[in-house]
Amino acid sequence: MDKKILKFIGKLSSRQKSLIVFSFDGIVAFCSFYIAIVLRFDGLPIIRGSYLTTLLSFVGIAFIQSVCFYLMGLYKGIWRFSSTTDLVKIIKGASIAVALSALILFFTIRLENIPRTAFIIDWLLLIVFLGGSRLAYRLYRDNTFAFNLQKSGDFDKAVIVGAGAGGEQLFREFRENPSLKIRIVAFVDDDSGKKGKSLHGINILGAVKDLDRVLAKTGAQKVFIAIPSATGSQIKKVVESCQRSDIEFKTLPSLKDLLHGRIEFSQLRNIEPEDLLGREPVNLDQKSLGAMLTGKVVLVTGAGGSIGSEICHQIAKFNPTLLVIFEQTEFFIYDLELNLREKYPHLVVEPYVGDVRRVKNVEEVFKRYRPDVVFHAAAYKHVPMMECNPYAAIDVNVKGTEIVSQAANKFGAERFVMISTDKAVNPTNIMGASKRVAEMVIQDIQAKSSGTKYMTVRFGNVLGSSGSVIPLFKNQIEKGGPVTVTHQDVKRYFMSIPEACRLVMQAGSIGSGGEIFVLEMGEPVRILDLAKQMITLSGLVPDEDIDIQIIGLRPGEKLFEELLLDDEHSLPTSHPLVRVAKAREVGEQFSDDLRKLVSLSEGDSLVTFQTFLQSLVVEYKPAENPKVNASSDMENRNSLH
Repeated sequence: MDKKILKFIGKLSSRQKSLIVFSFDGIVAFCSFYIAIVLRFDGLPIIRGSYLTTLLSFVGIAFIQSVCFYLMGLYKGIWRFSSTTDLVKIIKGASIAVALSALILFFTIRLENIPRTAFIIDWLLLIVFLGGSRLAYRLYRDNTFAFNLQKSGDFDKAVIVGAGAGGEQLFREFRENPSLKIRIVAFVDDDSGKKGKSLHGINILGAVKDLDRVLAKTGAQKVFIAIPSATGSQIKKVVESCQRSDIEFKTLPSLKDLLHGRIEFSQLRNIEPEDLLGREPVNLDQKSLGAMLTGKVVLVTGAGGSIGSEICHQIAKFNPTLLVIFEQTEFFIYDLELNLREKYPHLVVEPYVGDVRRVKNVEEVFKRYRPDVVFHAAAYKHVPMMECNPYAAIDVNVKGTEIVSQAANKFGAERFVMISTDKAVNPTNIMGASKRVAEMVIQDIQAKSSGTKYMTVRFGNVLGSSGSVIPLFKNQIEKGGPVTVTHQDVKRYFMSIPEACRLVMQAGSIGSGGEIFVLEMGEPVRILDLAKQMITLSGLVPDEDIDIQIIGLRPGEKLFEELLLDDEHSLPTSHPLVRVAKAREVGEQFSDDLRKLVSLSEGDSLVTFQTFLQSLVVEYKPAENPKVNASSDMENRNSLH
């Protein structure tokens, strides 16, 4: 019977449904006014001695009130999804309808035999009847139709982790869409105040630590993590419980990835390694960032790379007058421009295909656009690749940085932010040493600049970049293994690309010139553990379904990354995740040393070049055999961390 009624309702057109509801509300209005008068007089008074006049007055009042309900938008809502918003509309509509009814009756019959208190009773009855009817229909749909279907036995039992707004919205999604065939049997939440309570009639059976017990008790087959702000450690606990019970699990995306904050079943996804490594959301000083970027011309070099492109997206949110994207690779800059114009239609973007190693290219873009702020992200960053091509590292990372930073000073840029790396700290490879020299270039030019403020920002690995270990491991797992790890004890710092870029911008906004900023990277991650987690998340067993091979450290690679040099210490800034390193000053002879280094990188013997680089970067301790064997390194390059 229930199915037939709902099937009949489902076949009605929107107009037919609105007409039925309008008629129903007219009957409700008639009955409410009738009952109000009867309750007030303990009987029905006759208006002007005529039953016909009385009846017409009541019908007229019902029609007037129904029109008021229509004008207040009561018929635009869907009864099945009635909420407090609809109740507010009902209260407003009833208030206007009753006030207008009283006014019309006053001018027509001078309220003959109709006391004022009857309108108060009518107002209350309208709210109760109109609101109650909609609530009753929703309960009928939710608790009769959906509940009966879920009891049919072909639904998967599921537990929702998180009894907050996210969990509540996800529960509604399952309840209102029985075709998903998911029956929520319990919630778990770490908020101790929620334990023992219920949400929409579903019990909150404990905290995340109780998930094993809850799964065993309910017989659940699925777990959904509905905490968009969940940290990596919280997600890891849930994953471990699900893996012990061999339960399927999914999670909602982070808050920033949710479309308009609306939570839907389609947004549930598999848990990625990035979720387990997740950190707390970064809060930015919007005022200082706005002062640096809003209404300014901003130039980003290396704009097509992982970091450069994300910086462009973050900058776009602050409405610069012009964003100039400088990139050597034609496809990268084309793709970025297309993406920016689509996502930010009001943003003015100017692409420039150029090379930071060419003075003519760099000075042309500075002369043409006169940027106020420069983010220098162009660099060679792949450690083994630069061990094979040491001169290229100096050419781009050192010479390119010098050319761009000098142009910023020459053409009057306000701020210049260079992106460095943790590999510049006590480097054991050419790439790290070249980035340390680049930091020194920025320190040197700041000492000579009277206008531009130069800053360097140093941080570790980013998740999901083209050279990150995570995409490599995913690819190796998809191919059936093996997963290659260079050393069982190797550890790396990790940070998401958006987080790193936001903090780079934040550092640039608070710098006064000459600082080397260090981003708070959290705890380092053991790469072997990361490999095992990724295999497990794929539903496989490490060393059974997928082998893990230890292949040995590559040329120039360290076991542990560092963020400060041996003689450096750091001081806090106005942002808790940004610190400033007290680096040693660059000597007066640095400019001459720099000229010699560049000259040596243009064709001298590798030993002479590397010996001089060691004298310039005293912390640089290359591998025991400094001679690079490019062919053997290329053969072993199957791990990118």
